Amino acid sequence: MFGRNDAPSRFTVWKKSSMSFQGTDGFTVFDHRGRLVFRVDNYSRNNQLSDGAGLVLMDGVGNPLLVLRPRGFSIQCRWDAYRGDYGVLFTMRRRMRPLLSRNDKDERVEVFLHGSSRGSDHAATPDFVVEGSFARRNCIVRRNGDGAVVVARIMRKRAKATPTVVLGDDVFSLVVQPGFDPELAMGFVVVLDRICRKPSAPILCS
Repeated sequence: MFGRNDAPSRFTVWKKSSMSFQGTDGFTVFDHRGRLVFRVDNYSRNNQLSDGAGLVLMDGVGNPLLVLRPRGFSIQCRWDAYRGDYGVLFTMRRRMRPLLSRNDKDERVEVFLHGSSRGSDHAATPDFVVEGSFARRNCIVRRNGDGAVVVARIMRKRAKATPTVVLGDDVFSLVVQPGFDPELAMGFVVVLDRICRKPSAPILCS
Protein backbone atom coordinates (compact mmCIF):
# COMPACT_ATOMS: atom_id res chain seq x y z
CA MET A 1 0.00 0.00 0.00
CA PHE A 2 2.76 2.42 0.90
CA GLY A 3 5.28 1.73 -1.87
CA ARG A 4 8.22 -0.57 -2.50
CA ASN A 5 9.51 -2.57 0.43
CA ASP A 6 13.02 -1.20 -0.05
CA ALA A 7 12.05 2.48 -0.29
CA PRO A 8 10.93 4.90 2.43
CA SER A 9 7.23 5.73 2.57
CA ARG A 10 6.68 9.47 2.16
CA PHE A 11 3.59 11.27 3.40
CA THR A 12 2.29 14.82 3.34
CA VAL A 13 0.62 15.70 6.64
CA TRP A 14 -1.91 18.55 6.74
CA LYS A 15 -2.65 19.90 10.20
CA LYS A 16 -6.24 21.14 10.36
CA SER A 17 -6.98 24.11 12.60
CA SER A 18 -9.93 24.45 14.99
CA MET A 19 -10.40 27.89 13.39
CA SER A 20 -11.39 26.29 10.09
CA PHE A 21 -14.90 26.47 8.64
CA GLN A 22 -15.71 22.95 9.85
CA GLY A 23 -14.86 23.85 13.44
CA THR A 24 -12.57 20.83 13.82
CA ASP A 25 -8.90 20.16 14.20
CA GLY A 26 -6.91 17.07 13.39
CA PHE A 27 -5.00 15.75 10.38
CA THR A 28 -5.37 14.58 6.82
CA VAL A 29 -2.45 12.54 5.48
CA PHE A 30 -1.67 11.77 1.84
CA ASP A 31 0.84 9.35 0.33
CA HIS A 32 3.26 10.19 -2.48
CA ARG A 33 0.53 9.53 -5.06
CA GLY A 34 -1.89 11.94 -3.43
CA ARG A 35 -4.14 9.28 -1.93
CA LEU A 36 -5.76 9.93 1.45
CA VAL A 37 -4.34 7.26 3.78
CA PHE A 38 -4.89 8.59 7.32
CA ARG A 39 -7.17 11.11 9.02
CA VAL A 40 -7.93 12.42 12.48
CA ASP A 41 -11.06 14.51 13.13
CA ASN A 42 -11.55 16.17 16.50
CA TYR A 43 -14.68 18.22 17.19
CA SER A 44 -14.01 18.86 20.89
CA ARG A 45 -10.36 19.71 21.43
CA ASN A 46 -11.14 21.85 24.47
CA ASN A 47 -12.89 18.95 26.17
CA GLN A 48 -10.81 16.02 25.03
CA LEU A 49 -8.83 15.78 28.27
CA SER A 50 -11.95 15.49 30.42
CA ASP A 51 -14.32 13.33 28.38
CA GLY A 52 -11.96 10.34 28.19
CA ALA A 53 -12.79 9.69 24.54
CA GLY A 54 -9.35 10.59 23.24
CA LEU A 55 -8.51 10.89 19.55
CA VAL A 56 -9.01 8.30 16.83
CA LEU A 57 -6.52 7.69 14.03
CA MET A 58 -8.45 6.38 11.00
CA ASP A 59 -7.54 5.13 7.58
CA GLY A 60 -8.57 7.05 4.48
CA VAL A 61 -12.14 5.72 4.45
CA GLY A 62 -12.77 6.21 8.16
CA ASN A 63 -11.97 2.82 9.67
CA PRO A 64 -10.51 3.24 13.19
CA LEU A 65 -6.88 2.18 13.58
CA LEU A 66 -5.70 3.60 16.92
CA VAL A 67 -7.37 5.32 19.87
CA LEU A 68 -5.06 7.82 21.63
CA ARG A 69 -5.83 9.01 25.16
CA PRO A 70 -4.03 11.23 27.68
CA ARG A 71 -3.20 9.66 31.02
CA GLY A 72 -4.11 12.19 33.71
CA PHE A 73 -2.30 15.50 34.14
CA SER A 74 1.36 14.56 34.28
CA ILE A 75 4.22 17.02 33.86
CA GLN A 76 5.69 14.37 31.57
CA CYS A 77 2.51 14.46 29.46
CA ARG A 78 1.80 10.74 29.05
CA TRP A 79 -0.49 9.33 26.39
CA ASP A 80 -1.58 5.75 25.72
CA ALA A 81 -2.45 4.25 22.33
CA TYR A 82 -4.93 1.41 21.98
CA ARG A 83 -5.52 -0.88 19.01
CA GLY A 84 -8.86 -2.69 18.96
CA ASP A 85 -9.39 -5.03 21.92
CA TYR A 86 -5.68 -5.63 22.51
CA GLY A 87 -5.26 -3.09 25.31
CA VAL A 88 -2.46 -0.52 25.38
CA LEU A 89 -0.20 -0.71 22.32
CA PHE A 90 2.28 1.99 23.36
CA THR A 91 2.80 4.78 25.86
CA MET A 92 4.48 8.09 24.97
CA ARG A 93 5.83 10.53 27.53
CA ARG A 94 7.67 13.79 27.22
CA ARG A 95 10.79 14.51 29.19
CA MET A 96 11.13 18.19 30.02
CA ARG A 97 14.17 19.96 28.61
CA PRO A 98 16.47 21.83 31.03
CA LEU A 99 14.84 25.13 31.99
CA LEU A 100 17.63 27.33 30.57
CA SER A 101 18.14 25.33 27.38
CA ARG A 102 17.15 26.63 23.95
CA ASN A 103 18.61 23.66 22.12
CA ASP A 104 16.12 21.56 20.12
CA LYS A 105 18.18 18.46 20.82
CA ASP A 106 17.36 18.76 24.51
CA GLU A 107 13.72 17.93 23.77
CA ARG A 108 13.03 14.22 24.14
CA VAL A 109 9.92 12.07 23.90
CA GLU A 110 10.06 8.41 24.86
CA VAL A 111 7.91 5.56 23.52
CA PHE A 112 7.34 2.29 25.34
CA LEU A 113 5.77 -0.64 23.49
CA HIS A 114 3.61 -2.75 25.75
CA GLY A 115 4.36 -6.43 25.45
CA SER A 116 7.91 -5.79 24.28
CA SER A 117 11.00 -7.15 26.01
CA ARG A 118 11.37 -3.84 27.83
CA GLY A 119 7.88 -4.01 29.31
CA SER A 120 5.82 -0.89 29.99
CA ASP A 121 6.61 2.78 30.55
CA HIS A 122 7.77 1.86 34.07
CA ALA A 123 10.87 0.34 32.47
CA ALA A 124 14.07 2.33 32.45
CA THR A 125 14.74 2.03 28.72
CA PRO A 126 12.23 3.14 26.04
CA ASP A 127 11.75 1.23 22.78
CA PHE A 128 11.84 4.41 20.69
CA VAL A 129 13.02 7.96 21.26
CA VAL A 130 11.89 11.12 19.45
CA GLU A 131 14.60 13.79 19.31
CA GLY A 132 14.59 17.31 17.89
CA SER A 133 11.72 19.79 17.72
CA PHE A 134 8.30 18.64 16.57
CA ALA A 135 7.00 22.21 17.00
CA ARG A 136 9.54 23.29 14.37
CA ARG A 137 8.83 20.18 12.27
CA ASN A 138 12.39 18.97 12.61
CA CYS A 139 12.75 15.70 14.52
CA ILE A 140 13.58 12.02 14.17
CA VAL A 141 12.22 8.80 15.64
CA ARG A 142 14.93 6.30 16.39
CA ARG A 143 14.78 2.77 17.66
CA ASN A 144 16.55 2.55 20.99
CA GLY A 145 19.29 0.03 21.65
CA ASP A 146 21.98 -1.32 19.34
CA GLY A 147 22.57 0.96 16.38
CA ALA A 148 19.90 3.53 17.32
CA VAL A 149 18.39 3.16 13.85
CA VAL A 150 16.27 6.09 12.59
CA VAL A 151 12.84 4.67 11.65
CA ALA A 152 10.98 7.90 10.83
CA ARG A 153 11.64 11.57 10.23
CA ILE A 154 9.41 14.65 10.46
CA MET A 155 10.55 17.66 8.45
CA ARG A 156 9.41 20.91 6.90
CA LYS A 157 7.86 20.50 3.48
CA ARG A 158 9.10 22.43 0.48
CA ALA A 159 6.98 23.66 -2.40
CA LYS A 160 7.23 21.26 -5.32
CA ALA A 161 7.37 24.00 -7.96
CA THR A 162 9.86 26.11 -5.96
CA PRO A 163 12.02 23.88 -3.71
CA THR A 164 13.61 26.89 -2.02
CA VAL A 165 10.20 27.85 -0.58
CA VAL A 166 9.42 26.17 2.76
CA LEU A 167 5.74 25.74 3.59
CA GLY A 168 4.18 26.68 6.92
CA ASP A 169 3.92 24.49 10.02
CA ASP A 170 0.45 23.23 9.07
CA VAL A 171 1.89 21.20 6.17
CA PHE A 172 4.88 18.94 6.74
CA SER A 173 6.49 15.69 5.62
CA LEU A 174 6.60 12.34 7.38
CA VAL A 175 9.16 9.87 6.02
CA VAL A 176 8.92 6.29 7.30
CA GLN A 177 11.74 3.83 6.69
CA PRO A 178 11.12 0.32 5.28
CA GLY A 179 10.10 -2.19 7.93
CA PHE A 180 8.49 0.38 10.24
CA ASP A 181 4.71 0.61 10.44
CA PRO A 182 3.40 3.92 8.99
CA GLU A 183 0.29 3.56 11.17
CA LEU A 184 2.48 3.51 14.26
CA ALA A 185 4.51 6.48 13.02
CA MET A 186 1.36 8.51 12.43
CA GLY A 187 0.15 7.59 15.92
CA PHE A 188 3.36 9.12 17.23
CA VAL A 189 2.68 12.30 15.23
CA VAL A 190 -0.81 12.70 16.70
CA VAL A 191 0.51 12.47 20.25
CA LEU A 192 3.49 14.74 19.52
CA ASP A 193 1.05 17.39 18.33
CA ARG A 194 -0.59 17.32 21.75
CA ILE A 195 2.48 17.29 23.99
CA CYS A 196 5.01 19.40 22.08
CA ARG A 197 4.06 23.04 21.89
CA LYS A 198 5.66 26.11 20.37
CA PRO A 199 8.73 27.32 22.32
CA SER A 200 6.99 30.57 23.31
CA ALA A 201 3.90 28.79 24.67
CA PRO A 202 3.49 27.44 28.23
CA ILE A 203 4.46 23.79 28.64
CA LEU A 204 1.04 22.17 29.01
CA CYS A 205 -0.66 19.00 27.92
CA SER A 206 -3.46 20.21 25.66
